[in-house]
This record gives sequence, C-alpha cells and structure tokens, in this order.
Amino acid sequence: MQPDLAFAFELADLADQITLSRFRAGDLHVETKPDLSPVTEADRAVEEALRGRIARDRPGEPVLGEEAGGEGGGWIIDPIDASKNYVRGIAVFATLIALEGRVAVASAPALSRRWWAVHGEGAFADGHRLAVSRIARVEDCVLTFTSFRGHGPGFFRLADRAWAARGFGDFWQYMLLAEGSVDLCLEAEANLWDLAAPKLIVEEAGGRLTDLRGEDTAAGGDCLASNGLLHETGLSALGAE
Repeated sequence: MQPDLAFAFELADLADQITLSRFRAGDLHVETKPDLSPVTEADRAVEEALRGRIARDRPGEPVLGEEAGGEGGGWIIDPIDASKNYVRGIAVFATLIALEGRVAVASAPALSRRWWAVHGEGAFADGHRLAVSRIARVEDCVLTFTSFRGHGPGFFRLADRAWAARGFGDFWQYMLLAEGSVDLCLEAEANLWDLAAPKLIVEEAGGRLTDLRGEDTAAGGDCLASNGLLHETGLSALGAE
C-alpha cells in the first residue's frame, strides 16, 4: 500500500475508535460555535489525537483542522463531518482526512464504510474501484444538496428539473457521486476541510468538483460536484441566479 495512504488509514482507525465510543452517548457534551454549528467533545478529541499522531510520526508536516485551524499544504482534517447527524444519533457521519492533492480517506464507522483515493491511482471503497455515472441530462439525474439555505432561484429551478432531488448532504453526497448513484451535488456553504478529501475521491472516480463559479478549488466557500457530463449545465443554471 502507498505509504501516505497507509498512514491515513491509521489516522482513520484512530478517529473511528473515538467517534464510535461516544456515538449516541447520553452524556455527550455539545457546544455551539460562533457560526451556530455544533461541536462535540468527540470532534475535539479526534482532531487532537490525529494532530498528535501526525506530530509524532510525520514531524514538521503541516496540519489544517476544523477545530484548531492551522496551515494548509499538508494534512487536512475534518474530525466529524455531519456533526449535526452525530449529535442526533444519525449514523451518517465521517472523519475526512486528506494529504492535500495526494491522498484522501473518508471513514464512516457507524455505516461500516470507508472510501479512499490516491492521486493518479483511482478511488475505491470496500476494495472496489469507483466510477461516476454516465448520466448526461439533468432530467435523468439525481441531484443532492446539504441544505436549502444560501441557494438562489437557479438552484431551485435546477432541482425542479432533476429526475430526483434529495437532501443527502455533507460527505455522503460526494461518496454517492463517486459510486455512480448520484450525478450532481451542491453546497452553498463549505470549507476546505469539508471538501479536500471528497474532491480527490470524486475526481479519481472520474468526476469533477469546483466552486459554484467553476474554479478548480476545494476552498471556494461553496461547491458544485458532478459526474463531469453535467458540470457545465449545472454551472450555467446556477450562474443565472
């Protein structure tokens, strides 16, 4: 196994132990951050543990995390993506780990699922290589989104055209895109730690992930991801807002 990926798996194993140990705990401590999103003791424990392991085994490599910040260009960590699900006992949550542009892992222990990718080597889950769909018409596509909030009328027109529009959201929609089950994904609000790992997994599966203006970045504050065939159509529809 590629060494960076093997290390990312070790980090994911460590994160899974922590998140599962506190999942659905009756005494789970939850706080509200300034942006009104929840943060739990598990979020902080995962990020602290992963930072500690990186400092021990990869000294000098930079780390950027949701809870403690840091510098880019190295490891990017979202300790619990879909924290609102985690807080409410919904099993659709994951730890997202990326070595920027090189390796990505999304580990969802309550679902017993893990997805990963290495730049130039493809994307995988459960030992199987992933590939996006070949759906080429919005009217035939499954469109997903994290929230209605922040979207303008172009989003709603696009969702109305879709064969099915579903609020799966967060990391889950991008993994479904990489698996070929979803064709078009949108987020009005997102951060680099939300998208760094999904971007590599989606692209290694043959898809595309940009911001809503079409810039090739995971740090644009919003996101459009697709199977590639629907990307320009999606950008055009959203650009009309």
